[in-house]
Amino acid sequence: MLNSPVKRALRALKSEMGNFDLINRTPSKINHWFKWLSPGLFIKRWLLISATGVFLTIVGLAIWAKLTPIDRALQFISQVLETLAKIIPSNLSGPIAIILGLVLIFLGQTRAVGSITKALKPEDDRELVDVLLAHRRLNRGPKIVAIGGGTGLSTLLRGLKEYSSNITAIVTVADDGGSSGRLRRDLGVLPPGDIRNCLAALADEEKLLTELFQYRFKAGDGLTGHSFGNLFLTAMSEISGDWEKAIAASSQVLAVRGRVLPATLSDVSLWAELADGRFIEGESNITEAGGKISTIGCIPSNPPALPAAIKAIEEADYIIIGPGSLYTSIVPNLLVPEIRSAIAKTQAPRIYVCNIMTQPGETQGYSVSDHIRSLDRICGLRLFDAVLVNRKSFSSNSLLRYAKENSHPVFLDRSDVSQLGRRIVAANVIHEDEDTGYVRHDSQRLAKVLLRWYSGKWQRRFKF
Repeated sequence: MLNSPVKRALRALKSEMGNFDLINRTPSKINHWFKWLSPGLFIKRWLLISATGVFLTIVGLAIWAKLTPIDRALQFISQVLETLAKIIPSNLSGPIAIILGLVLIFLGQTRAVGSITKALKPEDDRELVDVLLAHRRLNRGPKIVAIGGGTGLSTLLRGLKEYSSNITAIVTVADDGGSSGRLRRDLGVLPPGDIRNCLAALADEEKLLTELFQYRFKAGDGLTGHSFGNLFLTAMSEISGDWEKAIAASSQVLAVRGRVLPATLSDVSLWAELADGRFIEGESNITEAGGKISTIGCIPSNPPALPAAIKAIEEADYIIIGPGSLYTSIVPNLLVPEIRSAIAKTQAPRIYVCNIMTQPGETQGYSVSDHIRSLDRICGLRLFDAVLVNRKSFSSNSLLRYAKENSHPVFLDRSDVSQLGRRIVAANVIHEDEDTGYVRHDSQRLAKVLLRWYSGKWQRRFKF
């Protein structure tokens, strides 16, 4: 008896609502609706607060209009309901009223969310609720500080941004080659190249803007070889008079997840003493000299750290050093005394990402333990607890290609690394181009392994 009137009521409501089909909705669409009630979006609480506000507003208006006691309104509603119950049987009027109320609520909320989505929905295929869920998840990610420079650091950042928005990249400012070197010499500004690469790597899928930032001029008097991003950063620093503000403005343009900070604002120049006694000045000249580096330093000898960089290290949940050229990308950051001191003092897990291949002019013939010993010797402090190394073997094509350049895979000497008190994290973290033979760190694999190690350290640290 009950099912028949309810079915008739549903059919009537379905025809009334036209294309608002409650019955034929797909399960996936229903799941999409329920995503709005997922924990962490702060939707349910605001809906409840809104409903409470509507109720209090109605009660306040009733009291202000002196329609007290409220019992009179309740009595009127009761009489109306009794009259309706006499006209339409309660076993039909009750379900109809419930269904109609639910439909109105659902219709109102769906149209409201639809209006918001239409205004804010991203240009890609993702639903707005999925974007909000991802945004919430990334904001809850660990505070990660990544230290380095060159292409290695930007490769790492591309992977890390999928796990957290709380990323701080601390970048070397010792570059004196290419477009950065020309701007540094001509205008006396910090070299913007590594900063630009890191900003582009952390950009939130703003493809066109990222391509614009990385665009390099191929013609033009004085423009050839310069990238648009380098010129933009230089212009912003001149306008604002502050490199931090220039980087922050660029971060907003690119919708960057996290932030990029120079290790120091000083005009730092690298120098190196080679094993054959030669003294080389300038980052680009050190590698080109082709000798074995015995000592390395910078001018000025003790550059002051950027305060924001020190604060980021002190507040970090996780610190990653590298990957990148040992002496020209990683060490320049650690030549800033306050930075290496802050890293040594932190209680956060610290890991060093060792290079995949040796680098002629810097680490020729180096093993993993040689990399670690060099960092320990230069810094005079123990700055990391573990070292991440690649465990996948290379193809003969890649080995032959690098051998022609006198470069070889970095050998993992396990016993020596263990004697240095470092834990070894070995994983497949490379991408090998079959056509060219180039071997690079794979952004996604690298980030996944690093976050897995961090999660294990965090769980052990807080295990009761």
